[in-house]
Amino acid sequence: MGIRDFARSLRPGNDQQLAASLSRQNRRGHRRSIPGTARASQAWEDADRADERNRRGTWSQ
Repeated sequence: MGIRDFARSLRPGNDQQLAASLSRQNRRGHRRSIPGTARASQAWEDADRADERNRRGTWSQ
């Protein structure tokens, strides 16, 4: 919550409208972070699999 949002929360007014606005902002930020998180987790998974192959040498049991 930025300073502007904090100042808005102190003003008397429509609390439901403020809550809806902040909720919209949170959802928008969450959607933006999903692709980056997916890329990072895929990179981690690929590195983990490569490390496992290097330790065992081959896929033999």
